[in-house]
Amino acid sequence: MTSAVMEQTAEAFDLEPDVRVRSRSHPIGAIGAGAIMAEQHLEAYRLAGFPVVAIASRTRANAAAVAERYGIETVHESPRDLILDPRVEILDIAFPPDQQPELIRLALAQPHISAVLAQKPLALSLDEAIALRDEAAAAGKILSVNQNMRYDQSIRSVKQLLERGALGEPVFAAIDMHAVPHWQTFLTEYDRLTLANMSVHHLDALRYLFGEPTEIYTAGRPDPRTEFAHTDGIVASTLKFENGVLAVSREDVWGGPRQEGYDSDFFISWRIEGTAGVARGTIGWPNGAPSTISYASAHETNGEWVSPTWDTHWFPHAFIGVMEQVQHALDSGQPPALTVADNVRTMALVEAGYRSLDEHRAVRLDEFAL
Repeated sequence: MTSAVMEQTAEAFDLEPDVRVRSRSHPIGAIGAGAIMAEQHLEAYRLAGFPVVAIASRTRANAAAVAERYGIETVHESPRDLILDPRVEILDIAFPPDQQPELIRLALAQPHISAVLAQKPLALSLDEAIALRDEAAAAGKILSVNQNMRYDQSIRSVKQLLERGALGEPVFAAIDMHAVPHWQTFLTEYDRLTLANMSVHHLDALRYLFGEPTEIYTAGRPDPRTEFAHTDGIVASTLKFENGVLAVSREDVWGGPRQEGYDSDFFISWRIEGTAGVARGTIGWPNGAPSTISYASAHETNGEWVSPTWDTHWFPHAFIGVMEQVQHALDSGQPPALTVADNVRTMALVEAGYRSLDEHRAVRLDEFAL
């Protein structure tokens, strides 16, 4: 019989689920006016007090509506015009991956732009991502990629537990998703779906928690509930890590029938087992609640389950951390937490997953020259 879980605020357990804002002085230019920019990026920046000086999108009217909502003073006619605006120091892009590299390259050529925050996937191919990494380094500019799940409050908290040894040596991890993402309309034009656009969150989070994987085996199938053509609708991946951790990531992006009167059971859960403890939690995005964590540690809790709590959410609050790490990198002269070089390794992991799907075998990461 499971014992009762003691709930207290995260601070009581010496956890910091949200970032402290250290820097907020560098002006931002936003490209994009869709849901991810309008509902997440700009709302997070409003909460944090980050200065957004201009916005542009493919449709000026959409950009103007978002600008009015957030009090952004300038609406440019095109993304190119915004990139050429000398007031913009950080370029924040929320655009399709087939169009993003051209915008990044234009930004790298502008003396007034010091940093670019790009979306994942950075590009449609690993080779293109590597090229952008090298071009940013040659230009002496920061290119950071928005791996926002690293700033989910439960993922940040368990990372802190792992770093201080509360769970001992990590042994096994699992992420299990049964929920419905919002597929952007441009994805209907690509042949890659779930692994590149949803699993990437979980694969990157596992890299963040456990370091570099040595191999991945991915199985998948088209999903009859998805109405446009695709190869990878439902995906399951098994990873082995250099430190011995075995991990599983599963993505069911429908979570059951979607029809009138059907009581869907949507969730994303995770579990990590170590030699001195276990942590488990949920990602609150599917139900609009805060993410959660519970853990029992032989070192810290005498084996009793405890449950640190907080009020913030992955969406939009994690996006504060994503932009803050760029702001702080400019102030401190240090690399950002989310470097393009690190993201290339996540893209290689996704690419290895697709090779595994195609060739029906485990794929080693050293098959890729990075």
